[in-house]
Amino acid sequence: MSSLARLRFSRRVARVPFIRTIQTTADTTQLQDSAHETEPFWVKIHEDSFQTYNCDKPELDVKVTKNELLDMYRQMQTMRRMEMAADALYKAKMIRGFCHLAIGQEAVSVGLEHGITKNDKVITSYRCHPLAVLRGGTIQGVIGELLGRQIGMSRGKGGSMHIFTPSFFGGNGIVGAQVPLGAGIAFAQKYTEEATCTFAMYGDGAANQGQVFEAFNMAKLWDLPCVFVCENNKYGMGTSAERSSSNTQYFTRGDKIPGLQVNGMDIIAVKQGVEYARKWTVEDKKGPLLLEFVTYRYGGHSMSDPGTTYRTREEVQRMRSTQDPIRGLQRYIEEWGLASEQDLKQIDKDAKATVDTAVEEAKASPIPNTQDLWTDIYYAGTEPSFMRGREREEVCFA
Repeated sequence: MSSLARLRFSRRVARVPFIRTIQTTADTTQLQDSAHETEPFWVKIHEDSFQTYNCDKPELDVKVTKNELLDMYRQMQTMRRMEMAADALYKAKMIRGFCHLAIGQEAVSVGLEHGITKNDKVITSYRCHPLAVLRGGTIQGVIGELLGRQIGMSRGKGGSMHIFTPSFFGGNGIVGAQVPLGAGIAFAQKYTEEATCTFAMYGDGAANQGQVFEAFNMAKLWDLPCVFVCENNKYGMGTSAERSSSNTQYFTRGDKIPGLQVNGMDIIAVKQGVEYARKWTVEDKKGPLLLEFVTYRYGGHSMSDPGTTYRTREEVQRMRSTQDPIRGLQRYIEEWGLASEQDLKQIDKDAKATVDTAVEEAKASPIPNTQDLWTDIYYAGTEPSFMRGREREEVCFA
C-alpha cells in the first residue's frame, strides 16, 4: 500500500509542470556598466520580460542614453498629466460623451514612439490621446477636441475617438475595426515599396473579434509589414481576460504569425520589443508579427465606469504602488545617477504647467461654427457640388 501511495503521489506531482510567465515589474532592468552623461551605456533587461511564440527573444543587453531616458520620463509624466486633466474636465461636465483614459499604460505609448520612425504608421482604438500627441499632435489639440472646440485636432467635430495626424490613423470607436484597417495601411506600404510598417493596436477585449483573425490571415497570406499590437490591460470593459478568452496568451493567437509578449510596464523592455518588431517586418521582411504588451489601467474602462465593481480597490492600489511605469523609470534614473530627485520633481512641475496652459488655451477656443458642419466630410478636392443635410430642404452648395 505504501508503494502504491508513493506512486500516486509521484504521478500527481508530475502533472504540475513549471510554467515561466511574463513578469510586469516596472524596474527590473539592471545597469551593466557605469552610466554616462553623454555616451550610450549598457543595461540588461530581465529575462522574463519577454515570452515568444515561433520566434527568438530580443536581445536582453541594450544601449540607452541619459537624454533618451529623461525624454521618456518627461513624456510619460506629461501624458499622464494630460489624461488627469481630461478626467477633471469630464467630472466638471465640460467633456461629454465617451472618454477612455490610458493612465497606467504610459510605457506602451511612449516606448512605442521611441522604437519607431516618424514615417511608420500607427492606428489604435479609443484609448488614443497619448498616441495622438506623440505622433505629431498637440496637447491643446487633444484637450480642445475633447471639449468640442475649434482648436481641436479635428476642429472640435470628432471628439475623443476621432483624432488623427499624417502618421496616426486614430482613434476608432468600433471595437476591433481598426485592425483590418491597419492591415490595409500595411498593404499600401508594401504596394508602394515603402521601408516602413504599421502598428495596428487593439485591446484584449477586442482580441476575440472575427475581423481581427481575418486581418491576421490576410496579413500573413501577403506577408504585410504589419505589427498587430495587443494592449492587454487585463480587463475588456468590465470583464477579466480569464473570463472572456479561452487562451489569454494573446501573442500566440496568430496561427502562422509568430508572436512576442512584452512586459508593458518597463519602458526599456517596451522599446526593445518595438524595435525587434520593426526590424522583423521592415528590415528582415519576415511579414507580420503579433506583439502583446501586458500592462494595466488604473481607471475604469471609460469615465462612466468606476473600475471597482469587477476588481478590488486593493488590486488597483497594489499595481499603483508596486508596478507603476513612471515610478519604475524614475528609479532607474535616480539609481543610475542620471538625475536627482529634485531634477525629476522639476520635470513633474514643468509637465503640469505645460498641461495647465494647454487646458486654458483649449477652454478659450470657440466652439465650431454651424457652417463648419459641412466641412471635412470629403477628402480635399473630391467634394460634390452640394450636400444634403438632415432633411431634403437642408442643402449646402459648394
